[in-house]
Amino acid sequence: MQNTKLLLTSLTFAGLVALAGCSFPGVYKVDIQQGNVVTQDMIDQLRPGMTRRQVRFIMGNPLITDTFHANRWDYVYSIQPGGSRRQQERMSLIFSDNDQLIGLSGDFVPGVSRDEAILGTDTGAAPATPAAAQPAEPAPAPGSLQEQIQREVDEAEAVPVPSPEPLDTNAQ
Repeated sequence: MQNTKLLLTSLTFAGLVALAGCSFPGVYKVDIQQGNVVTQDMIDQLRPGMTRRQVRFIMGNPLITDTFHANRWDYVYSIQPGGSRRQQERMSLIFSDNDQLIGLSGDFVPGVSRDEAILGTDTGAAPATPAAAQPAEPAPAPGSLQEQIQREVDEAEAVPVPSPEPLDTNAQ
């Protein structure tokens, strides 16, 4: 009787631990990535009139080549970070009948970096907040470590970095 109670208690405890592990907070959840990673730099390198080979060199193989639209390549990228909501980006490239790039559409725009727009350093469409409109940081307390670090940064001198001599390609 005593052994049966001990066995039942240990099995119940093991079952509860196993169930708790399934939904235990703080458990690492894997980021799920699918498709082609497309960056703003890749889009900025594309030019009208490029051949399919040149585009493939920059962008990689398309995720989708549609049988019914032979002149369109689709690049799709999705990520679901750690069990949160899935995010998706897509890009479609259109080619002419003589295999030259004539257009693109999707979530990226040539020359406009979404990272720069978010950070406020965009030189394109959205004007950045002027420095005068930003609130000034309070001065560090006298004698604090922060003041000492700021003083060392302010007193630092720029050191020129030597550049290497260009290679002589005409020498034979």
